[in-house]
Amino acid sequence: MASLQEIRAKLLAASNQNSATGNSGDNTIFAHWNIAEGTTTTLRFLPDGDPDNTYFWIERAMIKLPFAGVKGEANPKETIVQVPCMEMWGETCPILTEVRPWFKDKSLEEMGKKYWKKRSYLFQGFVTDSKPQEDNTPENPIRRFILSTQLFNLVKNAVMDNEIEELPTDYVRGLDFKIAKTTKGKYADYSTSTWSRRERALNDEERGAIDQYGLFDLKTFLPKKPGPDEIKAITEMFEASVAGEEYDAERWGKYYKPNGSYNKSDDDTFETGTARVKPAVAPDETSVAAPTSNGAEASDRAKDILQMIRNRQKQ
Repeated sequence: MASLQEIRAKLLAASNQNSATGNSGDNTIFAHWNIAEGTTTTLRFLPDGDPDNTYFWIERAMIKLPFAGVKGEANPKETIVQVPCMEMWGETCPILTEVRPWFKDKSLEEMGKKYWKKRSYLFQGFVTDSKPQEDNTPENPIRRFILSTQLFNLVKNAVMDNEIEELPTDYVRGLDFKIAKTTKGKYADYSTSTWSRRERALNDEERGAIDQYGLFDLKTFLPKKPGPDEIKAITEMFEASVAGEEYDAERWGKYYKPNGSYNKSDDDTFETGTARVKPAVAPDETSVAAPTSNGAEASDRAKDILQMIRNRQKQ
């Protein structure tokens, strides 16, 4: 396990580099986003089971591809299929390669944000206090946590705080993390979440759970790395999405498919090929109807739109 100094050095190096370059059914995942507004839940993070991981978390990057519906289904609803970004493995992402230049054009900036990768962070540890109590808790009390960028930054800031002398995951001198949920506008807000001011040693029950179950190797919960066929499917889905087409299960169902509706959370699940299905836009809402077509016509239309965007960037 890396030391606090090693983690700080790596975070600082990554920060400098960036400045220079400009719920699934698995109840192991603790859904902190389901706590009531105005309440808190207390977590205690643990190290990654992978000794080669410098951090006690792992980053995931996913891209959401919205479709006008699912081909062949009556009463189409907007469907969002999530696909993994190849940059998660340090490789070129075909979608971001296409989207990155869009930010140079103000008229394409919003579309660029729509298709940009969404980061979230996977941790593991104990839930030491939660309101309300869960109805169905797993036998193994070591849970996985999916944190948004907002919460992750609070974790990162603590690691970089020179007044903290030991890793928050230390079994003897570690710190608990209190997630506080409020609302800002229409969205959940976690900016008032805080670290405990007092160190706390893990109790006998927590130590026993680590001895009995061991720690998760967090990287095993990342999506499967796409191969050539999956990359081809991702590229085709991106082009169809830009064109406002419907999702075609015959073409892409083997690789990535909608799994139906699920409760909206503030963070995404760590699953491959998941999708959000949202209700159609209400009649009184301002909307623009998405064009629909089939087969080769859909592919040609997508290519026309992408070519139009590329031509505008060259002007």
